[in-house]
Amino acid sequence: MDLYLILQVLWWVLLGVLFVGLGTMVGMDMGVGTLLRFIGKTDTERRSMLNAIGPHWDGNQVWFILGGGAIFAAYPLIYATSFSGLYVVILLLLWSMIVRPLGFEYRSKIASPAWRNAWDWTLLLSGALPMIIFGAAMGNMLMGVPFHFQWDMRSVYTGSFITLFNPFSVLAGLLSLSLSVYMGGVMMMGRAPEPVAGRARTAAGYAALAAIVLFAVLGVWVSMVNGYKIVSFPGGGVPQTPLQQTVELVPGGWLSNYKSYPILWAVPLLGFAGLFFGWTSVRSNKHTLAWWLGAVSWIGVVGTIGVAMFPFLMPSSSNPSQSLTLWNSISSETTLLWMTGWTVVFVPIIFWYTSWAFYVMRGRVDPKEVEADPHAY
Repeated sequence: MDLYLILQVLWWVLLGVLFVGLGTMVGMDMGVGTLLRFIGKTDTERRSMLNAIGPHWDGNQVWFILGGGAIFAAYPLIYATSFSGLYVVILLLLWSMIVRPLGFEYRSKIASPAWRNAWDWTLLLSGALPMIIFGAAMGNMLMGVPFHFQWDMRSVYTGSFITLFNPFSVLAGLLSLSLSVYMGGVMMMGRAPEPVAGRARTAAGYAALAAIVLFAVLGVWVSMVNGYKIVSFPGGGVPQTPLQQTVELVPGGWLSNYKSYPILWAVPLLGFAGLFFGWTSVRSNKHTLAWWLGAVSWIGVVGTIGVAMFPFLMPSSSNPSQSLTLWNSISSETTLLWMTGWTVVFVPIIFWYTSWAFYVMRGRVDPKEVEADPHAY
């Protein structure tokens, strides 16, 4: 088999792995921020929540950076098209990510209720907003993004900020937020003191049920919309551009891969199973098992989208034939080889130090130690 074709498919899989890592690790921290004012009733309880994820949240941002970096290096055409067309959304995401570390560092520096409440709301918004945008972005990929290319491959975005938040993408954003709240809730079940842990358990249970419903509704919706189908293109592993293919819209087209290979239905079933058994684990107060099942549910959700869209990555609603796919938007063979080499080296290191940090910082946060430590969050 052609090496370039293998590398193309490999980086499609690795991109999915990065999205799962982002949803699981970054989403967990964002979920805690979203829950901060709802399950933390006092200042000490909220500080305990922040200190529970304090040793991990900045390290978990590596997944966010890796995701952007991977798109930049492996899919430069998608990076250029999406970042220029979705500029306002990217700025909104950027500013929410900028104020988030400020909230961690500055919140407890001044013993003023007004000051701390302001930062609590900042942490809530900077936790919920990125996850909604993350899910809405995935929803827009399924619905198609309004862009096309000129003859010289300059992309032209024909949509608006408002059109990006259509009903389908909003529901997809709420699904992402529900999964984030679930991950944050089960994290607090094992790390926060009572009564915060009990409230987190309740929140995680409701979030799991909401995610199950939203995942099912979105699945039914996708089965009824037009999907994209490649009619002709130069072929996988061959250098090409979006100007060399023909794509048509097909009712229910996003289910064609599942119909061709029924075994792929195991992927969405994995998402539902992770959420259902995660919910039962939360009810049984098994927070560690619930956390891992949450990771499984992220694999199922992200995998469901990837399998449905393959080989499309960024379909065009303006000109379907100029949609960006795995074959026409990826980097050269040499670039992918270098990226694969560095990935083999650094991704295991990331997994190692993340696991080490969670092992060393295991156990519940002691509110008395938080209040006595002037350097605590």
